[in-house]
Amino acid sequence: MTTSDKIQININSEIGELEQVIIHTPGAEVENMTPENAARALYSDILNLSVALPEYNEFKLILQMFSDVYDVKELLVDVLKDEKVKMNIISRICKSEAVDDVCKIISDYSHEKLATQLIEGVEMKKDTLTKYLDNERFSLHPLPNFFFTRDASFSLKDKVMISQMASKVRERESLIMEAIFDYHPRFSTQTVNPVKIFDKSGKASIEGGDVIIAREDIFLSGISARTTSQGIDALLEYMKTLPGTKHLILQELPYQPESFIHLDMVFTFLDRDKCMIFEPLIMHSSRHLTIHIIIEGNKVAQINEEKNIPAALRQLGMDVEPIVCGKPDDIYIMEREQWQSGANFFALAPGKVIGYGRNVHTMENLHRHGFEIIKAKDILKRKVDIHAYDKFVVTIAGDELSRGGGGARCMTMPLSRKAINW
Repeated sequence: MTTSDKIQININSEIGELEQVIIHTPGAEVENMTPENAARALYSDILNLSVALPEYNEFKLILQMFSDVYDVKELLVDVLKDEKVKMNIISRICKSEAVDDVCKIISDYSHEKLATQLIEGVEMKKDTLTKYLDNERFSLHPLPNFFFTRDASFSLKDKVMISQMASKVRERESLIMEAIFDYHPRFSTQTVNPVKIFDKSGKASIEGGDVIIAREDIFLSGISARTTSQGIDALLEYMKTLPGTKHLILQELPYQPESFIHLDMVFTFLDRDKCMIFEPLIMHSSRHLTIHIIIEGNKVAQINEEKNIPAALRQLGMDVEPIVCGKPDDIYIMEREQWQSGANFFALAPGKVIGYGRNVHTMENLHRHGFEIIKAKDILKRKVDIHAYDKFVVTIAGDELSRGGGGARCMTMPLSRKAINW
């Protein structure tokens, strides 16, 4: 494979026309959860795969109409074909999860079976009394969160940032993504784990759902239950290595309820001049700070508090109109639809986004702001020519998927977008 055939990472905005994206189609790992272990897997509910999968496939087919789509499991299978790489991945996972006895078993698996087991889980072999008495079903736990591919790694300019996950149950996701970008022949990039490089506190975590690239020189991040101030400090140190003036706009998020898990659950970009917000937090909260850090060259030039994210962006030449998630002036509907990932949209191109159709009041509000609301199933049945519209929202059902606690942006890890003519 020549250098020109390789995928070059190129993400300098949230809304540039999508060229390549990585997803993970949910599989048996989702149904390997039980009510008993759901909380440990960071779920408040359990999903029915037979219902969620058709919804997800609808989402995947829409993505394929607009970009090249790569699936984590297929990429992992390719990487594991190299015996040296395979053993390295197994060693890192077993060290991370302290399951050396499992390593001896899975080392003999074919690359296809190993890829499956690393995601779906390895059942415990009940060959000792201790294991026989153990209520656990798995020695290597399933990864039911992996279809939220946004979190474990995220593209930033021409590099891939490897996340330091807040919960150890998701650490394997980051190890897998790092191996894919380091060893798959399709990718031409460098991986950077800012926490491992720069953090000395031991308290740092950062996840991709919190990090939003507004413009090539403007970056947003949540300070959340999943992304600590120390994690942002590590990212800040990395940004000091980039040339020019950079702006980092930070938004404190409440730790509860769990729907505020990441910044993209309360704020996402829709177009050059429009964004989706959960209004009570983004525009009216006096308890959660919005902070603006200016980085000039390799040093922090200024840190100050801002009124809110849109106001901070306006000062930097990005005048974005906030569109309210839910129903304007009805806090209860706002809260209900935000809980259902109603603020979590993914841009296919400027003014062309995808989200959950179940958030009917959010959709009505978007329609009032000039977005055509189009059902994914109507596009796939060729009842609608999506390319005939300049500004639209493609709606997927999401009745089951949304119970996992994330939306369209959560389920995507973009690799490349076309440049925006600001």
